[in-house]
Amino acid sequence: MEHELWNALPAGTRAQVDALIARERTLNALMVLRAADPPIPLAPGQRLLAWRCAELGLHFGPRPSPPLDPARLTDLAARIADLDEPPVAVEAAWDGDTFGWMIHLSVITGDPETRHALATIRHGTDMRVFNGQVPPWPEAEEASRAGRELADRFGVPFRFDSPDEPDLR
Repeated sequence: MEHELWNALPAGTRAQVDALIARERTLNALMVLRAADPPIPLAPGQRLLAWRCAELGLHFGPRPSPPLDPARLTDLAARIADLDEPPVAVEAAWDGDTFGWMIHLSVITGDPETRHALATIRHGTDMRVFNGQVPPWPEAEEASRAGRELADRFGVPFRFDSPDEPDLR
């Protein structure tokens, strides 16, 4: 079915989508499909992109984030030290997209509060949930360890309101 849907698209749209997925810009490619004539809805568009990536031998979806190892934590600490204002807290917060859950690690400065992104931690897609691989959530464990270490380096509190499970409250 995806093959017929793909072939029904104008050549220019197909070329644009291929160029975007080759650069791992799947969200942009999905937007192109949704703006196509006729427009392709979200779920069929995702299936089409997954099929097209497989056809091209490309990875579909987000890749796991690099580990927050000691060298990377040193780099993050240097970024915090280079901010114009001193940190008042380090924070970890869940976020999600059409592929699954991730955690954003941020440092908070000033008054008013300003969040500065440090890292996004993602260990896989939500297929892990269906395959019985989580919980525990390894990205939560990594975010907790790294967040506490960074907070301790700067003598500020670490906040992670939901370390045991994804929560968008």
